[in-house]
Amino acid sequence: MGDIGQFLPMILIFVVAYFFMIRPQMKRQKDEKKFSAELKRGDRIITKSGLHGKVMDINDKDNSCVIETMAGKLKFDRSAISMEMSKKLATPAPAKK
Repeated sequence: MGDIGQFLPMILIFVVAYFFMIRPQMKRQKDEKKFSAELKRGDRIITKSGLHGKVMDINDKDNSCVIETMAGKLKFDRSAISMEMSKKLATPAPAKK
């Protein structure tokens, strides 16, 4: 029993780290991958660098997409598209009363 008592704080630290740091990060990565796979033509998106645009073409061979912006068309890697910002852009603004 004394040996387990010595390792209990270490085990507790690992369990807390798993539930508060590792598990949420894995879930976020899974959601980001799903979002990237579900991109389709016509989606309005924001890149991680802050560029706004609309998806014009998706290339599955090199995992890229062509985005139309006010300045023209640009080719980006799908991983450069921000899931959080694009979802905020897609949700309608609340109606003002």
